[in-house]
Amino acid sequence: MDVLVLFGSGSDMAVGEEIKKIFDKFDVSYEIRIASAHRTPAKVRDLVASAEKRGTRVIIAGAGMSAHLAGVVASETLLPVIGIPIDSGPLKGIDALYSTVNMPGGVPVATVSIGKAGGKNAALLCLRILAITDAGVRAKLAGHREDMAREVEEADRRQARG
Repeated sequence: MDVLVLFGSGSDMAVGEEIKKIFDKFDVSYEIRIASAHRTPAKVRDLVASAEKRGTRVIIAGAGMSAHLAGVVASETLLPVIGIPIDSGPLKGIDALYSTVNMPGGVPVATVSIGKAGGKNAALLCLRILAITDAGVRAKLAGHREDMAREVEEADRRQARG
C-alpha cells in the first residue's frame, strides 16, 4: 500500500471521496481509516507504527475542530505527512488549519487547503512525492496537468463564442 489516509471522524469522508477519485485514476494503492488522535490514540499509534512495514510511503491525515491528527502522526513516523484541515465545527476549519500548519520546528507536516480542495491537493501532493521514484506516476501527473490546461482552453473557447 503506497498511501495511508487517516481521518479523525467518519464525517470527514466527503474529503476522502476526493482523495479516492485521484488515487483510483492514478492506480495508486491506498487505505483509508478512521482513527482519532484524541479518542483512539492507541489505534493511531498502531496504524502509523505498522504503516512503513506495510509499504506505505506517504501518510495523509485529515481532521477538524482543532484536532491535531496530522501532528500526532508526524511525531510517530519519519514518513512524509500531509495534513488536511477539515471544514467542520463553528470555525469552519480555521481552527483545524491553525493546528495543522502551526507545527513546532522539527516535526514537519505539509499542510494543504481546508476541506475538499485540500483533499484533492493532498492527493496530488502525495503523487508528486511518489513521482520522485516512480516514473509511471510522474508520466500520469504530466498527462493530468495537460488535461487541466486543455479544460481551461476549451472553457475559454466556449466563453469567447458566447
